Amino acid sequence: MQLNQSQDEPRYYLFDNFSGFPGLVHGIFTRDGGTSDLNFRSLNVALSVGDDKENVYLNRNIVSRSMGIDQTHAIYLNQVHGKELLVLKEHMMPGLVNDVPNENMLKSDISKENISEQGGMVLRQHLLKKDADGIITNVKGILTVIQVADCQAVILYDPVKQVVANIHSGWRGSLLNIVGRGVDIMVEAFGSDPFHILAAIAPSLGPCCAEFKNYRDEIPEQFWKYKTGQYHFDFWQISCDQLTEKGLLLKNIEVSKICTPCTSHIFYSYRKENITGRFAVAAGLI
Repeated sequence: MQLNQSQDEPRYYLFDNFSGFPGLVHGIFTRDGGTSDLNFRSLNVALSVGDDKENVYLNRNIVSRSMGIDQTHAIYLNQVHGKELLVLKEHMMPGLVNDVPNENMLKSDISKENISEQGGMVLRQHLLKKDADGIITNVKGILTVIQVADCQAVILYDPVKQVVANIHSGWRGSLLNIVGRGVDIMVEAFGSDPFHILAAIAPSLGPCCAEFKNYRDEIPEQFWKYKTGQYHFDFWQISCDQLTEKGLLLKNIEVSKICTPCTSHIFYSYRKENITGRFAVAAGLI
């Protein structure tokens, strides 16, 4: 990763393997450069952690402006721990994201499948709620944002089909192979070839701090091979293996190898601070 050098923007990092692709914008934002204070200093983008909402909206606008995308076309997902991914296809105009229909018009039997695509009303309801662990799209001008403070944000990009995925993978999502499911959807819904897909894993809980004292009850035995100590696990390696098992080339996977608890002065960390904000990992097509 490299730090964006602009003096007029908040601090955010760029993945090296995404450089040279003008159709993709992305940023791994630090906790600096925002308007929040106290435990949420300063670029917190989460509305659910106790921060002042006006500060959060200002911070989200800062993120969107930094990416060169209109704030009204930014999708901030509320994570649900590995249960659902959304698909937004090019034939659905960006205006649908913020076109909130009358509540009575919305379908009550919302699909619980991993893929929630097409079917305008269903998609509108999902985007209205924004409850999912990721979004996969080939729509230009949409900024997808994952809010994290220890969990992995994993960006997948297919430069051939021009498809981007932004996926939240907490430890539960890792056990459910949410990133692998993201690759599957790129293949099934957009015709991507895993050989062409690039992946990047943002700062998150590293093997030095991923402690699970009750791992025998929480983590299936098939993952115990990723233990790095008596109670510690390497979830970065889990994600890498899940991606390569889906056909990605190892050389096309970039891992930041930045542990958020160890760098809580730069990135938010729930494990380190408990009451804290969430930093933004943004990606979109232009």
